[in-house]
Amino acid sequence: MARLAAGVVLVTAYDPEDGPRGAYVGMTATAFVSVSLDPPLVLLSVRTGSRMDELLERREVWAANLLAEHQRQTAGRFAMKGRLSDHLLFRELPHTPGEAAGAPLVHGALAHLECRTEQRHPAGDHTLLVARVLTAEVPGVDGKPLTYYQGRYRALR
Repeated sequence: MARLAAGVVLVTAYDPEDGPRGAYVGMTATAFVSVSLDPPLVLLSVRTGSRMDELLERREVWAANLLAEHQRQTAGRFAMKGRLSDHLLFRELPHTPGEAAGAPLVHGALAHLECRTEQRHPAGDHTLLVARVLTAEVPGVDGKPLTYYQGRYRALR
């Protein structure tokens, strides 16, 4: 599968139960695809038992930020195991809370999708989430998408 190029998204969610003011959670993903235009549905694969999987089992709203090639460092930070807390990462990352989900919409992304999970399917060591797109925004950022190919982040040429 390393030979299949994939777009890179930063999946974000707001956890109102984490601390007195809640907390943002983020995860870099490459297993994210469009499923349907009518109704607008997407599919996301998350590692079973991960913090994001557990949060999205309790909270069905989240956002997908389609990253641009200049956001390679952001993708890498949210993909690291044993990384700094998400709280510190979001403090350094310019973002705006989404209206539908309250999840961070990352500045500089090529597009933002706010989603609501409608179905969860176990699949090996991952959970597949089928979600309805509640809002879609293309913020007018110029640039090319960040891709992942053969174990590395890449830019289109």
